Amino acid sequence: MVCNEDEEVEGPLVDTGLLSNPKPKRKKKKKKKKASSSSAPSKTPTFRGVNPECFTDIYLKYDEQTDPPTVPVTVAPEGEVFPYENRASFGDSPAEIRARERLQEDVVNTFRQAAEVHRQVRGFVQTHLIRPGVELSDLCNQLENKTRELVQERGWLERGIAFPTGCSINHVAAHYTPNPGDDPVVLQYDDVMKLDFGVQINGRIIDSAWTVAFNPMYDNLLMAVKEATNMGLSHAGVDARICDIGEAIQETMESYEVEIHGKTHPVKAIRNLNGHSIEQYRIHGKHYIPCIKDGVDESAVMEEGDVYAIETFGSTGRGYVVDGMECSHYMKAFDAGHVPLRMQSSRRLLSHINRTFGTLAFCRRWLEREDGGSFHVHGDNGKQTKYVGALKNLCDVGILQPCPPLLDVPGSYTAQYEHTLILKPTGKEILSRGDDY
Repeated sequence: MVCNEDEEVEGPLVDTGLLSNPKPKRKKKKKKKKASSSSAPSKTPTFRGVNPECFTDIYLKYDEQTDPPTVPVTVAPEGEVFPYENRASFGDSPAEIRARERLQEDVVNTFRQAAEVHRQVRGFVQTHLIRPGVELSDLCNQLENKTRELVQERGWLERGIAFPTGCSINHVAAHYTPNPGDDPVVLQYDDVMKLDFGVQINGRIIDSAWTVAFNPMYDNLLMAVKEATNMGLSHAGVDARICDIGEAIQETMESYEVEIHGKTHPVKAIRNLNGHSIEQYRIHGKHYIPCIKDGVDESAVMEEGDVYAIETFGSTGRGYVVDGMECSHYMKAFDAGHVPLRMQSSRRLLSHINRTFGTLAFCRRWLEREDGGSFHVHGDNGKQTKYVGALKNLCDVGILQPCPPLLDVPGSYTAQYEHTLILKPTGKEILSRGDDY
Protein backbone atom coordinates (compact mmCIF):
# COMPACT_ATOMS: atom_id res chain seq x y z
CA MET A 1 0.00 0.00 0.00
CA VAL A 2 1.25 3.49 -0.79
CA CYS A 3 0.59 7.03 0.22
CA ASN A 4 0.57 9.84 -2.35
CA GLU A 5 2.17 12.39 -0.32
CA ASP A 6 4.39 12.94 2.57
CA GLU A 7 -7.20 -19.40 -11.69
CA GLU A 8 -8.27 -22.12 -11.11
CA VAL A 9 -5.76 -25.00 -11.64
CA GLU A 10 -6.37 -28.52 -10.41
CA GLY A 11 -3.34 -30.46 -9.18
CA PRO A 12 -2.73 -34.06 -8.17
CA LEU A 13 -4.32 -35.27 -4.97
CA VAL A 14 -1.63 -35.23 -2.32
CA ASP A 15 -1.91 -36.75 1.13
CA THR A 16 -1.51 -33.96 3.68
CA GLY A 17 -1.54 -36.22 6.69
CA LEU A 18 -4.93 -34.92 7.83
CA LEU A 19 -6.94 -37.89 6.59
CA SER A 20 -4.70 -40.72 7.77
CA ASN A 21 -6.47 -43.97 8.63
CA PRO A 22 -5.47 -45.29 12.06
CA LYS A 23 -4.77 -48.78 10.67
CA PRO A 24 -1.01 -49.44 10.49
CA LYS A 25 -1.11 -50.81 6.93
CA ARG A 26 -2.84 -47.72 5.66
CA LYS A 27 -0.28 -45.48 7.31
CA LYS A 28 2.58 -47.24 5.54
CA LYS A 29 0.89 -46.82 2.17
CA LYS A 30 0.33 -43.13 2.80
CA LYS A 31 3.99 -42.59 3.62
CA LYS A 32 5.09 -44.30 0.43
CA LYS A 33 2.72 -42.17 -1.57
CA LYS A 34 4.08 -38.95 -0.06
CA ALA A 35 7.58 -39.93 -1.13
CA SER A 36 6.49 -40.83 -4.66
CA SER A 37 7.00 -38.68 -7.74
CA SER A 38 3.34 -37.61 -7.61
CA SER A 39 4.26 -35.45 -4.60
CA ALA A 40 6.88 -33.47 -6.50
CA PRO A 41 6.23 -29.72 -6.87
CA SER A 42 3.96 -29.23 -9.85
CA LYS A 43 2.08 -25.95 -9.56
CA THR A 44 3.62 -22.83 -11.02
CA PRO A 45 1.99 -19.46 -11.69
CA THR A 46 0.33 -19.13 -15.09
CA PHE A 47 1.19 -15.45 -15.45
CA ARG A 48 4.27 -13.27 -15.85
CA GLY A 49 5.74 -11.02 -13.20
CA VAL A 50 7.05 -13.61 -10.75
CA ASN A 51 9.84 -16.15 -10.89
CA PRO A 52 8.62 -18.68 -13.51
CA GLU A 53 10.37 -21.50 -11.65
CA CYS A 54 8.68 -20.87 -8.29
CA PHE A 55 6.23 -23.44 -6.96
CA THR A 56 3.05 -22.61 -5.07
CA ASP A 57 2.52 -26.08 -3.57
CA ILE A 58 2.44 -24.85 0.03
CA TYR A 59 0.98 -28.17 1.20
CA LEU A 60 4.23 -29.89 0.18
CA LYS A 61 6.38 -27.48 2.18
CA TYR A 62 4.35 -27.95 5.35
CA ASP A 63 2.94 -31.42 5.98
CA GLU A 64 0.02 -30.07 8.00
CA GLN A 65 -1.14 -27.68 5.26
CA THR A 66 -3.86 -28.48 2.72
CA ASP A 67 -4.49 -27.56 -0.90
CA PRO A 68 -5.96 -24.98 -1.05
CA PRO A 69 -4.52 -23.86 2.32
CA THR A 70 -7.01 -23.98 5.20
CA VAL A 71 -4.82 -24.60 8.27
CA PRO A 72 -4.03 -21.38 10.20
CA VAL A 73 -0.38 -20.36 9.96
CA THR A 74 1.63 -20.81 13.15
CA VAL A 75 5.15 -21.09 11.72
CA ALA A 76 7.43 -18.07 11.57
CA PRO A 77 10.30 -18.85 9.18
CA GLU A 78 13.18 -16.45 8.81
CA GLY A 79 13.10 -14.10 5.85
CA GLU A 80 16.02 -13.25 3.58
CA VAL A 81 18.79 -12.12 5.94
CA PHE A 82 21.82 -9.97 5.09
CA PRO A 83 24.22 -9.68 8.06
CA TYR A 84 26.20 -6.47 8.35
CA GLU A 85 29.75 -7.11 7.22
CA ASN A 86 31.44 -4.70 9.61
CA ARG A 87 28.96 -4.04 12.40
CA ALA A 88 31.77 -3.30 14.88
CA SER A 89 32.34 0.01 13.14
CA PHE A 90 29.09 1.25 14.64
CA GLY A 91 30.82 1.42 18.02
CA ASP A 92 29.07 -1.44 19.83
CA SER A 93 30.53 -4.61 21.27
CA PRO A 94 29.29 -7.97 19.94
CA ALA A 95 27.68 -8.67 23.34
CA GLU A 96 25.70 -5.41 23.19
CA ILE A 97 24.55 -6.16 19.66
CA ARG A 98 23.41 -9.68 20.60
CA ALA A 99 21.55 -8.32 23.62
CA ARG A 100 19.60 -5.87 21.50
CA GLU A 101 18.86 -8.64 19.01
CA ARG A 102 17.33 -10.75 21.78
CA LEU A 103 15.15 -7.84 22.91
CA GLN A 104 13.65 -7.63 19.39
CA GLU A 105 13.11 -11.37 19.02
CA ASP A 106 9.38 -11.43 19.85
CA VAL A 107 8.60 -8.52 17.54
CA VAL A 108 10.62 -10.01 14.68
CA ASN A 109 8.88 -13.38 15.06
CA THR A 110 5.51 -11.65 14.93
CA PHE A 111 6.51 -10.00 11.66
CA ARG A 112 7.76 -13.35 10.36
CA GLN A 113 4.47 -15.08 11.08
CA ALA A 114 2.53 -12.33 9.31
CA ALA A 115 4.95 -12.63 6.37
CA GLU A 116 4.34 -16.38 6.16
CA VAL A 117 0.59 -15.76 6.03
CA HIS A 118 1.24 -13.35 3.17
CA ARG A 119 3.32 -15.93 1.28
CA GLN A 120 0.75 -18.70 1.69
CA VAL A 121 -2.15 -16.45 0.69
CA ARG A 122 -0.37 -15.23 -2.40
CA GLY A 123 0.55 -18.82 -3.27
CA PHE A 124 -3.16 -19.66 -3.10
CA VAL A 125 -4.02 -16.65 -5.26
CA GLN A 126 -1.29 -17.40 -7.80
CA THR A 127 -2.39 -21.01 -8.17
CA HIS A 128 -6.15 -20.80 -7.96
CA LEU A 129 -7.37 -17.31 -8.82
CA ILE A 130 -5.20 -15.26 -11.17
CA ARG A 131 -6.25 -15.86 -14.76
CA PRO A 132 -7.79 -13.83 -17.60
CA GLY A 133 -11.53 -13.55 -17.06
CA VAL A 134 -11.54 -13.36 -13.25
CA GLU A 135 -13.72 -10.61 -11.77
CA LEU A 136 -11.67 -8.33 -9.55
CA SER A 137 -14.32 -8.23 -6.83
CA ASP A 138 -14.26 -12.03 -6.63
CA LEU A 139 -10.46 -12.05 -6.62
CA CYS A 140 -10.31 -9.56 -3.74
CA ASN A 141 -13.02 -11.26 -1.70
CA GLN A 142 -11.40 -14.68 -1.96
CA LEU A 143 -7.94 -13.31 -1.22
CA GLU A 144 -9.17 -11.45 1.85
CA ASN A 145 -11.24 -14.37 3.13
CA LYS A 146 -8.19 -16.62 2.83
CA THR A 147 -6.13 -14.05 4.74
CA ARG A 148 -8.72 -13.94 7.52
CA GLU A 149 -8.70 -17.74 7.64
CA LEU A 150 -4.94 -18.29 7.74
CA VAL A 151 -4.17 -15.44 10.13
CA GLN A 152 -7.14 -16.35 12.39
CA GLU A 153 -8.68 -12.87 12.28
CA ARG A 154 -9.41 -11.48 15.75
CA GLY A 155 -10.04 -7.79 15.22
CA TRP A 156 -7.66 -4.96 14.48
CA LEU A 157 -5.96 -5.03 17.87
CA GLU A 158 -4.83 -8.65 17.51
CA ARG A 159 -4.63 -9.96 13.94
CA GLY A 160 -6.20 -9.65 10.55
CA ILE A 161 -5.96 -7.81 7.24
CA ALA A 162 -3.78 -4.70 7.29
CA PHE A 163 -5.48 -2.81 4.45
CA PRO A 164 -7.82 -3.42 1.48
CA THR A 165 -6.52 -5.41 -1.47
CA GLY A 166 -5.28 -3.17 -4.26
CA CYS A 167 -5.90 -4.58 -7.74
CA SER A 168 -5.08 -1.56 -9.88
CA ILE A 169 -5.00 -2.06 -13.65
CA ASN A 170 -2.93 -0.43 -16.40
CA HIS A 171 -2.67 3.38 -15.90
CA VAL A 172 -4.19 3.08 -12.41
CA ALA A 173 -1.08 2.73 -10.26
CA ALA A 174 -2.49 2.16 -6.77
CA HIS A 175 -5.40 2.33 -4.29
CA TYR A 176 -8.06 0.74 -6.47
CA THR A 177 -10.34 -1.93 -5.05
CA PRO A 178 -13.92 -2.57 -6.22
CA ASN A 179 -16.73 -0.79 -4.41
CA PRO A 180 -20.10 -2.43 -3.73
CA GLY A 181 -22.43 -1.94 -6.67
CA ASP A 182 -19.68 -1.19 -9.19
CA ASP A 183 -19.99 -2.63 -12.67
CA PRO A 184 -17.93 -5.85 -12.80
CA VAL A 185 -14.28 -5.32 -13.80
CA VAL A 186 -12.74 -8.38 -15.44
CA LEU A 187 -9.01 -9.01 -15.74
CA GLN A 188 -8.01 -9.24 -19.41
CA TYR A 189 -5.05 -10.90 -21.14
CA ASP A 190 -3.56 -7.53 -22.13
CA ASP A 191 -3.94 -5.95 -18.67
CA VAL A 192 -1.16 -5.11 -16.22
CA MET A 193 -2.42 -5.51 -12.64
CA LYS A 194 -0.71 -4.48 -9.40
CA LEU A 195 -1.78 -6.80 -6.58
CA ASP A 196 -1.06 -5.20 -3.20
CA PHE A 197 -2.27 -6.60 0.13
CA GLY A 198 -1.18 -6.66 3.75
CA VAL A 199 -1.29 -8.83 6.87
CA GLN A 200 -0.98 -7.66 10.48
CA ILE A 201 -0.47 -9.42 13.80
CA ASN A 202 -0.52 -7.26 16.94
CA GLY A 203 -0.23 -4.24 14.67
CA ARG A 204 2.99 -5.50 13.05
CA ILE A 205 2.26 -5.02 9.36
CA ILE A 206 3.61 -6.86 6.32
CA ASP A 207 3.08 -4.80 3.17
CA SER A 208 4.06 -6.49 -0.09
CA ALA A 209 3.00 -6.29 -3.73
CA TRP A 210 3.79 -7.59 -7.19
CA THR A 211 2.62 -7.06 -10.76
CA VAL A 212 0.63 -9.52 -12.85
CA ALA A 213 0.74 -9.65 -16.65
CA PHE A 214 -0.01 -12.36 -19.20
CA ASN A 215 1.32 -10.75 -22.38
CA PRO A 216 5.14 -11.02 -22.72
CA MET A 217 5.38 -7.58 -24.33
CA TYR A 218 5.25 -6.07 -20.82
CA ASP A 219 8.21 -8.09 -19.54
CA ASN A 220 10.70 -5.21 -19.63
CA LEU A 221 8.34 -2.93 -17.70
CA LEU A 222 7.92 -5.53 -14.98
CA MET A 223 11.63 -6.33 -14.93
CA ALA A 224 12.55 -2.64 -14.59
CA VAL A 225 10.38 -2.17 -11.52
CA LYS A 226 11.30 -5.47 -9.91
CA GLU A 227 15.01 -4.76 -10.31
CA ALA A 228 14.54 -1.23 -9.00
CA THR A 229 12.85 -2.59 -5.86
CA ASN A 230 15.66 -5.10 -5.39
CA MET A 231 18.19 -2.30 -5.82
CA GLY A 232 16.42 -0.28 -3.14
CA LEU A 233 16.48 -3.29 -0.83
CA SER A 234 20.18 -3.85 -1.44
CA HIS A 235 21.01 -0.23 -0.52
CA ALA A 236 18.86 -0.21 2.62
CA GLY A 237 20.58 -0.55 5.99
CA VAL A 238 21.46 1.18 9.23
CA ASP A 239 22.79 4.70 8.50
CA ALA A 240 21.99 4.37 4.78
CA ARG A 241 21.10 7.74 3.28
CA ILE A 242 17.54 7.63 1.99
CA CYS A 243 18.34 10.00 -0.89
CA ASP A 244 20.98 7.51 -2.11
CA ILE A 245 18.37 4.74 -2.11
CA GLY A 246 16.03 6.86 -4.22
CA GLU A 247 18.84 7.66 -6.66
CA ALA A 248 19.71 3.97 -7.06
CA ILE A 249 16.06 3.09 -7.63
CA GLN A 250 15.63 5.73 -10.33
CA GLU A 251 18.89 4.89 -12.10
CA THR A 252 18.01 1.20 -12.24
CA MET A 253 14.44 1.66 -13.38
CA GLU A 254 15.10 4.29 -16.02
CA SER A 255 17.81 2.20 -17.66
CA TYR A 256 14.98 0.14 -19.19
CA GLU A 257 12.66 0.71 -22.10
CA VAL A 258 9.73 -1.37 -23.30
CA GLU A 259 8.13 -1.86 -26.72
CA ILE A 260 4.33 -1.96 -26.59
CA HIS A 261 2.29 -2.37 -29.76
CA GLY A 262 5.27 -1.40 -31.88
CA LYS A 263 6.14 1.78 -29.97
CA THR A 264 9.13 2.07 -27.67
CA HIS A 265 8.58 3.73 -24.30
CA PRO A 266 11.19 4.68 -21.69
CA VAL A 267 10.29 3.34 -18.26
CA LYS A 268 9.89 6.29 -15.89
CA ALA A 269 9.98 6.16 -12.11
CA ILE A 270 6.71 7.60 -10.75
CA ARG A 271 8.12 10.53 -8.85
CA ASN A 272 5.24 11.18 -6.43
CA LEU A 273 4.77 7.59 -5.20
CA ASN A 274 6.99 6.40 -2.40
CA GLY A 275 7.96 3.59 -0.13
CA HIS A 276 7.43 4.32 3.55
CA SER A 277 8.33 3.39 7.08
CA ILE A 278 5.86 1.21 9.00
CA GLU A 279 4.95 1.68 12.64
CA GLN A 280 2.74 -0.41 14.91
CA TYR A 281 -0.87 -0.08 13.70
CA ARG A 282 0.32 2.61 11.27
CA ILE A 283 0.92 1.61 7.68
CA HIS A 284 2.43 4.98 6.69
CA GLY A 285 5.07 5.98 9.20
CA LYS A 286 6.92 9.27 9.48
CA HIS A 287 9.54 8.55 6.81
CA TYR A 288 9.27 7.76 3.14
CA ILE A 289 11.53 6.29 0.46
CA PRO A 290 11.31 8.12 -2.89
CA CYS A 291 11.61 6.45 -6.27
CA ILE A 292 13.76 9.31 -7.54
CA LYS A 293 16.97 11.19 -6.78
CA ASP A 294 16.62 14.29 -4.58
CA GLY A 295 13.21 13.18 -3.36
CA VAL A 296 14.12 13.65 0.30
CA ASP A 297 16.51 15.70 2.46
CA GLU A 298 20.10 14.48 2.27
CA SER A 299 20.36 14.24 6.06
CA ALA A 300 17.63 11.58 6.34
CA VAL A 301 19.06 8.14 7.20
CA MET A 302 17.71 4.73 8.16
CA GLU A 303 18.10 3.69 11.78
CA GLU A 304 18.34 0.43 13.68
CA GLY A 305 14.91 -1.00 14.49
CA ASP A 306 13.19 0.73 11.56
CA VAL A 307 10.71 -1.21 9.45
CA TYR A 308 10.27 -0.10 5.84
CA ALA A 309 8.15 -1.00 2.87
CA ILE A 310 10.48 -0.58 -0.09
CA GLU A 311 8.17 -0.17 -3.06
CA THR A 312 8.79 1.25 -6.49
CA PHE A 313 6.50 2.21 -9.33
CA GLY A 314 7.36 2.50 -13.01
CA SER A 315 5.28 3.90 -15.85
CA THR A 316 5.23 4.23 -19.61
CA GLY A 317 3.32 7.51 -19.15
CA ARG A 318 4.40 10.80 -17.60
CA GLY A 319 5.66 9.26 -14.35
CA TYR A 320 3.33 11.33 -12.18
CA VAL A 321 -0.02 10.29 -10.71
CA VAL A 322 -3.13 12.22 -9.69
CA ASP A 323 -6.27 11.34 -7.76
CA GLY A 324 -9.11 9.98 -9.86
CA MET A 325 -12.13 7.67 -9.96
CA GLU A 326 -14.39 6.89 -7.01
CA CYS A 327 -12.64 6.48 -3.67
CA SER A 328 -12.66 3.03 -2.06
CA HIS A 329 -9.81 3.16 0.51
CA TYR A 330 -10.20 5.07 3.77
CA MET A 331 -8.09 5.31 6.89
CA LYS A 332 -8.57 7.02 10.23
CA ALA A 333 -6.03 9.80 10.71
CA PHE A 334 -3.46 8.42 13.13
CA ASP A 335 -3.30 11.65 15.15
CA ALA A 336 -6.99 12.56 14.86
CA GLY A 337 -8.17 14.27 18.00
CA HIS A 338 -11.70 14.67 19.30
CA VAL A 339 -14.03 16.35 16.81
CA PRO A 340 -17.64 17.10 17.78
CA LEU A 341 -19.99 15.36 15.37
CA ARG A 342 -23.50 16.67 14.87
CA MET A 343 -24.77 13.79 12.73
CA GLN A 344 -25.86 10.73 14.66
CA SER A 345 -25.04 8.54 11.65
CA SER A 346 -21.46 9.88 11.71
CA ARG A 347 -21.07 9.09 15.40
CA ARG A 348 -22.42 5.61 14.82
CA LEU A 349 -20.11 4.94 11.86
CA LEU A 350 -17.09 6.29 13.72
CA SER A 351 -17.83 3.97 16.64
CA HIS A 352 -17.94 1.05 14.21
CA ILE A 353 -14.64 2.09 12.61
CA ASN A 354 -12.93 2.49 15.98
CA ARG A 355 -14.00 -0.97 17.16
CA THR A 356 -13.39 -2.73 13.84
CA PHE A 357 -10.43 -1.10 12.09
CA GLY A 358 -8.86 1.37 14.51
CA THR A 359 -6.12 3.19 12.62
CA LEU A 360 -5.84 0.52 9.91
CA ALA A 361 -7.17 1.19 6.41
CA PHE A 362 -10.54 -0.21 5.32
CA CYS A 363 -12.86 -0.11 2.33
CA ARG A 364 -16.58 0.10 1.62
CA ARG A 365 -16.78 -3.58 0.68
CA TRP A 366 -15.86 -4.46 4.26
CA LEU A 367 -18.49 -2.15 5.74
CA GLU A 368 -21.17 -3.97 3.75
CA ARG A 369 -20.12 -7.47 4.79
CA GLU A 370 -22.50 -9.18 7.20
CA ASP A 371 -19.76 -8.98 9.84
CA GLY A 372 -18.99 -5.33 9.07
CA GLY A 373 -15.33 -6.17 8.50
CA SER A 374 -14.64 -8.44 11.50
CA PHE A 375 -16.55 -11.55 12.51
CA HIS A 376 -14.60 -11.64 15.76
CA VAL A 377 -15.92 -8.20 16.74
CA HIS A 378 -19.46 -8.27 15.37
CA GLY A 379 -20.38 -11.83 14.46
CA ASP A 380 -22.94 -11.62 11.63
CA ASN A 381 -24.47 -8.37 12.90
CA GLY A 382 -21.99 -5.75 11.73
CA LYS A 383 -23.26 -4.76 8.29
CA GLN A 384 -23.42 -1.01 7.76
CA THR A 385 -26.25 0.54 5.75
CA LYS A 386 -26.96 4.09 4.61
CA TYR A 387 -23.47 5.12 5.66
CA VAL A 388 -22.19 7.02 2.59
CA GLY A 389 -23.18 10.46 3.90
CA ALA A 390 -21.59 9.71 7.27
CA LEU A 391 -18.42 8.51 5.55
CA LYS A 392 -18.18 11.77 3.62
CA ASN A 393 -18.79 13.79 6.78
CA LEU A 394 -15.99 12.01 8.64
CA CYS A 395 -13.65 12.81 5.75
CA ASP A 396 -14.75 16.44 5.62
CA VAL A 397 -13.98 17.03 9.31
CA GLY A 398 -10.56 15.35 9.04
CA ILE A 399 -11.20 12.23 11.10
CA LEU A 400 -10.87 9.96 8.08
CA GLN A 401 -8.31 10.25 5.30
CA PRO A 402 -9.66 9.22 1.88
CA CYS A 403 -7.12 7.42 -0.33
CA PRO A 404 -8.56 7.55 -3.87
CA PRO A 405 -7.10 5.64 -6.82
CA LEU A 406 -3.88 7.14 -8.22
CA LEU A 407 -3.75 7.48 -12.01
CA ASP A 408 -1.13 8.17 -14.64
CA VAL A 409 -2.29 9.23 -18.11
CA PRO A 410 -4.89 6.97 -19.77
CA GLY A 411 -3.31 4.54 -22.20
CA SER A 412 -0.15 4.18 -20.16
CA TYR A 413 0.90 1.13 -18.15
CA THR A 414 2.25 1.06 -14.60
CA ALA A 415 3.94 -1.63 -12.52
CA GLN A 416 4.80 -2.06 -8.82
CA TYR A 417 6.91 -4.32 -6.62
CA GLU A 418 7.21 -4.07 -2.85
CA HIS A 419 8.78 -5.83 0.12
CA THR A 420 8.84 -5.20 3.87
CA LEU A 421 12.18 -5.27 5.67
CA ILE A 422 13.39 -4.72 9.22
CA LEU A 423 16.76 -3.32 10.25
CA LYS A 424 17.95 -5.55 13.08
CA PRO A 425 21.10 -4.98 15.17
CA THR A 426 23.00 -7.71 13.30
CA GLY A 427 21.66 -7.20 9.81
CA LYS A 428 18.65 -6.47 7.65
CA GLU A 429 15.93 -9.04 7.01
CA ILE A 430 13.61 -8.88 4.01
CA LEU A 431 10.61 -10.34 5.81
CA SER A 432 8.22 -10.78 2.88
CA ARG A 433 10.67 -12.34 0.43
CA GLY A 434 9.47 -15.56 -1.19
CA ASP A 435 10.39 -17.86 -4.05
CA ASP A 436 7.99 -15.96 -6.30
CA TYR A 437 9.45 -12.42 -6.10
